[in-house]
Amino acid sequence: MTVGVGIVGAGFISDTYLENLTAFPDLRVEAVADRDVERARTQAAMYGVQWSGSVADLLALPEIEIVVNLTVPAVHVEVSLAAIEAGKHVWTEKPLGLDRQTAGKLLDRAREKGLRVACAPDTLLGAGPQAAQRAIDAGRIGAPATALALFQTPGPEIWHPAPEFLYQAGAGPLLDMGPYYLSQLVQLFGPVRKVTGAGGRARNTRVIGSGPRAGTEFPVAVPTTVTALVEFARGGSAQLVLTFDSALRRTGFVEVSGPLGTAVLPDPNSFDGDTVLHLAGRSEPENLPAAGHSASRGTGVLDLARAIRTGVPERAPGELAYHVLDAMLAIEESIARGVSVEVSSSVEVTAPLPADWDPYARTLPA
Repeated sequence: MTVGVGIVGAGFISDTYLENLTAFPDLRVEAVADRDVERARTQAAMYGVQWSGSVADLLALPEIEIVVNLTVPAVHVEVSLAAIEAGKHVWTEKPLGLDRQTAGKLLDRAREKGLRVACAPDTLLGAGPQAAQRAIDAGRIGAPATALALFQTPGPEIWHPAPEFLYQAGAGPLLDMGPYYLSQLVQLFGPVRKVTGAGGRARNTRVIGSGPRAGTEFPVAVPTTVTALVEFARGGSAQLVLTFDSALRRTGFVEVSGPLGTAVLPDPNSFDGDTVLHLAGRSEPENLPAAGHSASRGTGVLDLARAIRTGVPERAPGELAYHVLDAMLAIEESIARGVSVEVSSSVEVTAPLPADWDPYARTLPA
């Protein structure tokens, strides 16, 4: 039967999730909760969800099987653990947590209780990244050997009405944007073995540029530019640049090279986009259009729900999110210590979605 879902966190990102999750026939969005109950009530009413209230009350609802955790990073593990203790599976926004100990505890407790934890980004499941993975897995450029990944912007305070959390522990360009880029690289190269990082921040304060609090100054607590050399256990390496300090915008840039050519991939923070192949011996590039479904955020929740019902692994598992978190924390440690840092965790790369995977099809009985 269809899977009951509860949303925890009625903030900025909940609109996209609610719009999509309420459109997937295999899911039933039963409830929205937030510490600001009025905000939860507003979001629930906007998307036709019947129940709204506190987080504790949502976790007590028996019809909810998956809790979608859209809270700020500082409480990701706290909320996810509470959901696990209440007997719910979890989909959480990235990052999985802020440290290895509590994130590992979350995954261990879920295993003990026979429950699943899956984690954003589910952009990996988009038609663009999926087409790119299929092409590279098929050997179009040969075995991936090197990669370059760039994310450069002036910073999210220009457009985000409440950006302070993006400049505190658990965010910055590394933990906020890094999961998109590193998750994609791990899917193509396999697990990370070692990292060497450098970084810093251009300013100690920022100013909100939009919304009702425009002009408000706030402090910066994390590096706002991070560069890293990422080495992979199966061979190959990637150069990673993530910055909130650049007036020159270059986002969504990932290129992967192998012995037969170079693939310029779609934006890893997007679900669509073409892949462009520059193959050795050919004068003209080859364009590979996105191939697959047209949905966006929330596809990972649906994949998790279908995986639970059919007894197969989900494609954005907590283990992948933990490995990416481990690599990001290792980059932070490398910056602080000035040395390369080994990454101790590992992960199995998940297979691509079937090309005909359709989030709008009903595959589970009502």
